[in-house]
Amino acid sequence: LDVMDGHFVPNITMGAPILSCVHKGVPGIFMDCHMMVAKPEQWVDDIADAGGSLYCFHIEATSDPVSLINTIHKRNMKAGVAISPDTPSTAITDEIANAADMLLVMTVYPGRGGQKFIERCVPKVAELRARFPEKDIEVDGGVGPNTIGICADAGCNVIVAGTAIFGSENPMEVIQRLKDTVNAAQAQSGAKY
Repeated sequence: LDVMDGHFVPNITMGAPILSCVHKGVPGIFMDCHMMVAKPEQWVDDIADAGGSLYCFHIEATSDPVSLINTIHKRNMKAGVAISPDTPSTAITDEIANAADMLLVMTVYPGRGGQKFIERCVPKVAELRARFPEKDIEVDGGVGPNTIGICADAGCNVIVAGTAIFGSENPMEVIQRLKDTVNAAQAQSGAKY
């Protein structure tokens, strides 16, 4: 679920009240909240109170990611750390990655759907996978049937697909194809993530 504040990215979408309604309407849902916000520290309590399960913030938006991860964990949520296309994977230090539950590599610029997949971001997935073989690594942006293979081969095990699913005549078929591609890549690599 994307949360945008109109500052870190120009769009504004879903806030805690909407997340709360989703949580009430779909009991037990795992809400992966992608926080595209300028001050991610200020929204942790609101998202936790709304039923957030994973709070994924952009490393570019905070000066103290490890403290933020600790705050997220204290609110009983998993913590994710995202990097935008122009941020190198080395911005995620060993300390940050070891504290986080998930690492997110954006393959489009955050803030709006329907963008073209940026293939130059894929090596960051492979580099993070090599450094953190047991970590969940997510890819978000332009992911669909034509791009999932390169992402899966690089080592992602969590994917976000919007336009590819919602724009399809058969969304369930697309979802299954994405899952099958990731599962096949994991099996071929002998992955344990």
